[in-house]
Amino acid sequence: MTLLNAPQYNASRETRNRNLLIGGGVLVALLVVLYVGGYLLGHGWFFSNLPVEHKIDTFMTDLQKKDYKTAYGIWMNDPKWEQHPQNYDYKLQRFTEDWTTASDWGPITSHHVDISKRDGSGIIIAVTVNHSAKKLFLWYERSNGTLTYSPRELQY
Repeated sequence: MTLLNAPQYNASRETRNRNLLIGGGVLVALLVVLYVGGYLLGHGWFFSNLPVEHKIDTFMTDLQKKDYKTAYGIWMNDPKWEQHPQNYDYKLQRFTEDWTTASDWGPITSHHVDISKRDGSGIIIAVTVNHSAKKLFLWYERSNGTLTYSPRELQY
């Protein structure tokens, strides 16, 4: 092919190629923003900790509503725990005491899930309870979905 018999200019093809390049650049920029933004805002890379934060929010809402049976099911990751309560050493009565009278915060009246960080086999979640300056740190075990008190605190 020589310069004299070059293909004819196709405007629609050039427009499509330009739009694909712009779209690809926008997609890459969006992925970078999601990737870094989730981490900087404290919700994990690509906001991967949001499902766990939602579970903690549901748990704390159930405690706030004094629905301790449902909250216990979330704590143990077993919504049908009442069918086999003998499987658990941590009984509902003790759980209820731990979240009311034996709690550092007393009965839960308000809460806000602040931040979460992956750590080893689980996720540490920081929660503001009853507008207190003291934070509650919960541990979500990724292997079985159970909750417990976190052995570590987050610095943020």
